[in-house]
Amino acid sequence: MARLKGKELGLSCMLNTEIGAVLAVMRRPHDLNSPFLHAQDDHYDTSILQSLKSLRALIFNPQQEWRTMDPSMYLSPFLDVIQGDDIPASATALALSSILKILKLEIFDDKTPGAREAINSVVTAVTCCRLERTVPIAEDVVMMRILQLLTIIMRHPASILLTDHAVCTIVNTCFQVVQQSANRMDLLQRGARYAMQDLVQTIFSQLPDIEVNDWDNSESDTEDSNLDSGYGIHSAVDIFHFLCSLLNVAENVDSEGVAAQTADEDVQLFGMVLINCTLEQSGDSIGSHPKLLRMVQDDLCHHLIHYGTRSSPLVLSMICSTFLNIYHFLRRSIRLQMEAFFTFVLFTVVGSANFAQLHEVAIEGIVNFCRQPTFAIEAYVNYDCDPVYCNMFEEIGKVLCKHAFPTVGALTSLQAQAFEGLIVIIHNIADNIDEEGDSSPSGPYPVEVSKYTPYWVEKSKDENDLEGWVDFVRVRKAQKRKILIAGNHFNRDEKRGLEYLKFSNLVSDPPDPKAFAIFFRYTPRLDKTKIGDYLGDPGEFNLRVLKEFADTFKFSGMILDTALRTYLEAFRLPGESQKIQRILEPFSEKFYDQQTSEVFADKDAVLVLCYSLIMLNTDQHNPQVKKKMTEEEFIKNNRAINAGKDLPREYLSELFHSISTNAITVFSQSGLPVEMNPTRWVEMMNRAKLMQPFVLCDFDRRLGRDMFASIAGPSVAVLTAIFEQADEEEILHECIEGLLSVARISQYRLEDTLDELLASFCKFTTLLNPYASAEETLYAFGHDMKPRLATLAVFTIANNFGESIRGGWRNIIDCLLKLKRLKLLPQSIVEPDNFSTSSFDHETNPRSESGVLFRGQSLKRGHARKGSSMIGRFSQFLSMENVEENLNLGVSEFEQNLKVIQQCQVGNIFSSSSKLPEEALLNLGRSLIFAAAGKGQKFSTPIEEEETIGFCWDLVQIIVFANIHRFTTFWPQYHDYLLAVTQFPLFSPIPFAEKAVIALIKIGLKLLASYQTEKLPEELIFKSINFMMKLDKEIIETCSDFLAQSVSIMITEYPANLQTALGWKSVLHLLSILGRLPQAYDRGVETLITLMSNGSHVSRVNYNYCIECAFGYIALKNTPLEKNLKIMDLMSDSVNLLVQWYKSDQYSDPGSTVSMSSATSGSCMEDNSKAIITFFVKLGEALRKTSLARREEIRNHAILSLQKSFKLAEELSFTPANCIYFFNLVVFAMVDDLHEKMLEYSRRENAEREMRSMEGTLRIAMELLTEAYLQFLKTIYESSNFRTFWLGILRRMDTCMKADLGEYYGQSKVQEIVPELLKKMIMTMKEKHILVRKEGDDLWETTYIQIQWIAPSLKDDLFPEDEF
Repeated sequence: MARLKGKELGLSCMLNTEIGAVLAVMRRPHDLNSPFLHAQDDHYDTSILQSLKSLRALIFNPQQEWRTMDPSMYLSPFLDVIQGDDIPASATALALSSILKILKLEIFDDKTPGAREAINSVVTAVTCCRLERTVPIAEDVVMMRILQLLTIIMRHPASILLTDHAVCTIVNTCFQVVQQSANRMDLLQRGARYAMQDLVQTIFSQLPDIEVNDWDNSESDTEDSNLDSGYGIHSAVDIFHFLCSLLNVAENVDSEGVAAQTADEDVQLFGMVLINCTLEQSGDSIGSHPKLLRMVQDDLCHHLIHYGTRSSPLVLSMICSTFLNIYHFLRRSIRLQMEAFFTFVLFTVVGSANFAQLHEVAIEGIVNFCRQPTFAIEAYVNYDCDPVYCNMFEEIGKVLCKHAFPTVGALTSLQAQAFEGLIVIIHNIADNIDEEGDSSPSGPYPVEVSKYTPYWVEKSKDENDLEGWVDFVRVRKAQKRKILIAGNHFNRDEKRGLEYLKFSNLVSDPPDPKAFAIFFRYTPRLDKTKIGDYLGDPGEFNLRVLKEFADTFKFSGMILDTALRTYLEAFRLPGESQKIQRILEPFSEKFYDQQTSEVFADKDAVLVLCYSLIMLNTDQHNPQVKKKMTEEEFIKNNRAINAGKDLPREYLSELFHSISTNAITVFSQSGLPVEMNPTRWVEMMNRAKLMQPFVLCDFDRRLGRDMFASIAGPSVAVLTAIFEQADEEEILHECIEGLLSVARISQYRLEDTLDELLASFCKFTTLLNPYASAEETLYAFGHDMKPRLATLAVFTIANNFGESIRGGWRNIIDCLLKLKRLKLLPQSIVEPDNFSTSSFDHETNPRSESGVLFRGQSLKRGHARKGSSMIGRFSQFLSMENVEENLNLGVSEFEQNLKVIQQCQVGNIFSSSSKLPEEALLNLGRSLIFAAAGKGQKFSTPIEEEETIGFCWDLVQIIVFANIHRFTTFWPQYHDYLLAVTQFPLFSPIPFAEKAVIALIKIGLKLLASYQTEKLPEELIFKSINFMMKLDKEIIETCSDFLAQSVSIMITEYPANLQTALGWKSVLHLLSILGRLPQAYDRGVETLITLMSNGSHVSRVNYNYCIECAFGYIALKNTPLEKNLKIMDLMSDSVNLLVQWYKSDQYSDPGSTVSMSSATSGSCMEDNSKAIITFFVKLGEALRKTSLARREEIRNHAILSLQKSFKLAEELSFTPANCIYFFNLVVFAMVDDLHEKMLEYSRRENAEREMRSMEGTLRIAMELLTEAYLQFLKTIYESSNFRTFWLGILRRMDTCMKADLGEYYGQSKVQEIVPELLKKMIMTMKEKHILVRKEGDDLWETTYIQIQWIAPSLKDDLFPEDEF
C-alpha cells in the first residue's frame, strides 16, 4: 500500500512539475532585454491559465487513483495550451512534451473510463496545433515534438480506441511535416521520414488481427457505419490509397522555356519505402481484405509498371524491390500483373538502348527474383506452361544468357550480375531435380500430345493427385510448343497453320471454333493481317470463330473508344466495308451486354458509333485528308442513332477528343505491344477476373528437367564462353560448379546438352590441340590453372555422370590418350581386385603392357550427394594448386600435374561402367575401339602407336569385365565396331589386330571362368577373335606364348564351360596352328593329349575338331614319335566314345518324363546315328591321311590305329551303305594312295629304302582291307552294290599282285601276301554261302575269272572241279 501511494505521489509531482514549467514559460516576457518586468497573464486566454492552476490545486488531493481517473481532467489544460491562440512556441513545445511524458508513463490505458474521448482529443489537439508567435528554430522544435507525440500515440495501449479518421489524420499530419521539412534542417527531415515509417509499420502491423467485415467485401467506397469500435480496415485502405497516390505525384519542370510535368522522384522513393513497410508488416494478410488487395492489384501495380521504364536507376531498383515483396506475399493474386511487370518493365529495360545503369538494375531485379527458392518453377508452371501467357522463365534465361555473354576483356559488372543469375537458376534446378531420396518419376521425355484436350482450359492443382497435375502441366507445355509452331506456319500459309493445329491434336474433330479463337487471341507474333482476313470471311465456321474471338474480351468498366482500341489491337482491320461490319457486329453485341451505364439503347447504336469512330480516326490522322472533321460535325453525324434518340453530347465530345488526341493504332505484324497504356491495363484487369490464380508449387523432377531444356543451348554457350575468357579464379570456379550442375540435370535425358558442354571443356584442357607438341602441351598444362580445372571437371563428370554421356565419350577418350602419351597417367589407373579364377591371371598378367590393372567387377560406390562432394574436391584443388607454395615444398611441376590427374580417378570411369546404361556403354566402347584403330589420333612413333592401341584395348577389357553380366546386350555392337574400323581408308591391322586378339582372348577366359547358361556370349567372343585373327597372320607367332597358355587354360581348366561348336572349333584350330611353332609345340601337344585322354570333355560338339587338331599335330614334321603314337592311340580309343554315344541313343531311359511321338523319336535317333557314323568317317579319313606320312612308324601305326578303330566300332551297327561309303572313302583310298606312293618311289634311283618302307606299309594296309572286309562282310553283302564293291577289292588285289617295281628293284613283296589274303576272303565268303553258284547270279563266275587273272595258282584250291 505504501508503495502504491508513493507511485501516486510521484505522478502528482510529475504533473505539478510540468504545469509549473508551462506556466513559467508563459509568464516569461517576450523581450528578455527589457528593464521592466510585467505580469504576462493578461496576454493569454485566462481560461487556459485557470485550467492549469485548477489542475495544480487538485493534483496533490486527488479524489481517486490516477489510473481510474478520466484522463481528460489532467490532459485538457495541456491540450488547451497546444490549441490556444497567441501561445509562444516554447510553451507549446513544453505542453507537447508534457503530454508525451504522460503517454509514455501510460497513466491510463484502453480500460480507463473516458480513455476513448481522451486519446482522440489528444490527436485532434496535436494535429491542429497553432503556432502563432514563433521563429523557425522554435517551430522546428515543435514539429519534432509533434512527430514524437504522434508516434507514441499509435504505440499507446489506448490507441486501439482511435477512430479511423483520427488515424488517417495522424498519418496526414506526419506527411505534412515531411513536406514542410523539405526546406528545413536535415535533422527534422530525417525525423519526419522516420516517424512516417514508424506510423505505417505500427498501423499495418495490426492488419493480421483485423477481421474482414461487410464493408471490406463490398465494392462501395462509402463510409463504414460502425465507427465506435476503433480504427480498422477503413483507415488501412485510406492510408494505403494515399501511399499509392504518392507514386503518381508530379512536379513542374521548366525545360527550355516549356513547362512540363514529371514524376517527383523523391516523393516516389519515399512512397515506395512506406509501401514496402506496409507489405512487410502486413504480409499475406492483405490478401484477406478485398479492398486492399484490389488496390495492390490495380493502383499499386499499375503505377509500378507505368513508371518502371520511365524512372531513374534508383527508382527502378525500388520498384523491383516492391514487386518482389508483392510476389512474396500476394503472388496468388497478381498472376497477370507479374507477367506485365516482367514484359513491360524488366524485359523492356534490358532490351532497350537505355543507360547501362538501368540495365544493371533490371538484371539485378531479375536475379533477385531468381534467388527465391520457388520462383523459377512457379514462373515456368504459371507462364511457360500456359498457352495464353508468355514464356517468362525461358525469356529470363535468354536475357541472362545474352547479357552474361562475355566480350573482349574482363567481365563487366552487368555481365557478372547476369552470369550470377544464370548460375543461380542452374544450381536451383540441379539441387531440386537431383535431390537425394526423391522417388518421383523422371519420364517420359519428351511429352507428346497424344489426344485432344482444350489447351486453354486450366486444371487446378490437386494435392492428392500431384502426378496427374504434373502430367497435365507438361502436356500443356507441349501444346504451347505446338501452338507456336502452328503460328509460324500460319504466318507463311494460313491453311497450313490451321491444318497443323488439327494434326497436332490441338483442335477437335469436328473443329471447335473456340480453339481457333484462342489461337488467334493469345498466340504471339501472329500475322495480324491474316487474322483480320480470316475473321472477316463470311464462311459459317469463320463467323462462329469470330463470335468466340469476341467472347475472349471483357469490356466492363471501359468506355467505347477504350474497348474498341483493345479489340482492334488483336488484329489488323480489313479494308473492305463488309468485313469491317462483320467484325464489328460481335464486338458491339459484347460491349452492349457488358456496359455498366445506360448510355446505349441497343447494340445497333454501338455498331453505328463504332463505324463513326473508325471514320473519325481516319479523318483525324490520315495526312491525305486535308479538311479535318470538327467536334460539332462529329456530333451532328451521330444524331438520332440511339434508338432514334441522341447520345449524350458530353459522351460524344469525350470520344471525339480521345480519338483526335490519340489515334487508334494498329500494331506491326509481330503484334507485340511495346508499353503498358491505360487501355491495355483496363483490359488486363478485366481479364484477371477470369483467370485462375497464381499456382504455388514446389519443384518436380520432370518439370525441372523441362525447364532447363528450354534454356540449355544458350546456357551452355555462356558457360563455355566465360570459362574461355575469364582469368579470375572465382569466375572459373563458378563455371566449373555450373558445369557440374548441368551434368546433374543432364541425367534426365539431356545427353546432347552434356555432350556439347563436354566437347567445349575438353578443348580447354589443351590436350586436343593437334598442332601443339608434347612439350608445349605440358607447359600449357602445368602453368595455367584453366586446363587443369577443365581436365578435372571433364573426368569428374565422366566418373559421376557417365550414364548421361553419349558422343562426349570420344572427346574424353581423346583427352585420356593424350595424357597417356604425355606420361601423366599414374602407373596403374585401376586398383587390382581378386577377380582372377586361374593361376594364369596372377602368374602372367597382374598388369597389362599399358600399366592397367584389371578388376573383375566395378567399384562399389554409394549414391552420395554428388554436388557437394565434387565441389569440395574443386575447392581443395583450387587451394592446393598454388604454384609458389608447391615450389617451396619442393614439388616439381610434373608431380603437380600428376597429382591433378590422380584426382581425376580415371580408372573408376571404366571399372564402374556397370552403372552405365546401354547407350552410354556402347558409345564408350565405340570411342575406345575407334581410337585404337587410329581415328582422330596422331602418333609420333610406332612405339607410341602400339602403346596407345594396347591401352585402348586394356580399357575395353576393363569395361567388359565390369559388364560381364550383360555381355550379350552390348558385344554385338562392339563387334560391328570392329567390322567398321577395318573399312577405314587408312586402317592398318598391325598392331591393332594383335592387341585386339590379346584382349579378346582374356575376355574369353573371363567368360569361360564361370559356367554360362547361355551359349551366345561364347559364340560372340569367338566370332570376334576369329575375325581379328584373319586380319594379321603373324599374330600367332608374335603372341605364341600367350596364346598357347590361354588355349591350354581354356582346354584344361574350363573345358566344361566350352559349350558351342564355334568355341571348340576356334580353340582347337588355334591349338593346331600353335603346334607348328617350336616354342609352342610342347604346351600344345600336352594340352591335346590331356583333352583326349580325359574323354569326358570330348563330346559330339567337339569330336570332329579334336580329330582335326590331332591330325594336325601328327602331320607335323620332326616331332617326337612317342607323342604322335600316343595321339593316334587316343584317336583310335575315341571310338569307345562313339559306341557309348550310340548306345545311349539306342537305350534311352524308358522312365523319362519327356514325351515325344514315336516318329519324332525315331527321326532323332536316326540323325544321331548318322552323326556318329560321320564322326567315325572323320576319324578314318584322319588316319588315312596319316598313313601317307614320311615316317614309316607313323604310317604303320596309323593303319594299326585304323584297324583298332574297326574292331572297336563293331557295335555301331553300320548300314551297308555306311560300310561301302567308308571303304571307298578310307580303306580303298588308303590302299590306292600307298600303292601309288610305292610305284612313285620305285621310279627313283637310290630310293630303295623309301620304296621298301612304303611297300611294307602297303602290306599292312592290304591286311587291314582284308580284315575289315571280313568284319563287315555280312553287312556289306546286304547292299545292292555288293558285286561292284567285291570287284573293287579284286581289282586292288590284282593291282598289287602285278605291281611292277621297275628295273631297279624287281618284284614287289606285296605279291607274297595277295594270294593268301584272297584265299582267306573267298573261303570265308564260301563258308557264309555268299560266293556260291546261283541261277541269275554271276558273282561266282566273275570271281572265278578274276582269280585266274590275279592268282592262277589259287584256282584249284578255291574252285575245285566238283563246283563246276
